[in-house]
Amino acid sequence: MNVLFIVLNEVQYLDDILDSFVDIGVKGATILDSQGMGSAIAGGGRGSQPLFGSIRLFLDDAKPYNKTIFTVIDDDKVLAKAVETVCNILGDIDKPGVGMMFTLPVNNVYGI
Repeated sequence: MNVLFIVLNEVQYLDDILDSFVDIGVKGATILDSQGMGSAIAGGGRGSQPLFGSIRLFLDDAKPYNKTIFTVIDDDKVLAKAVETVCNILGDIDKPGVGMMFTLPVNNVYGI
């Protein structure tokens, strides 16, 4: 059993990802509004520091908020299909600004 985390910077793809999860058999997911550290620092008034000022310039065109999706998946085939589907929807997830995705093993789950 694994938990799949997706930090989605390109939030316009949220509905596509959730629809695809339903199609492949993901039974549920939780979506959180989230914000990256760089965005929080740049917007937090620390702009007097040279590093933070540089971050602010870099992030001026970036969206300050994103979505974090997580889901517990107990079938390795469904997990692989979910990862593949997200990659297909987002294109090159390694491209800066798209987001990130990772999995972690889960030992005990209660309440599902």
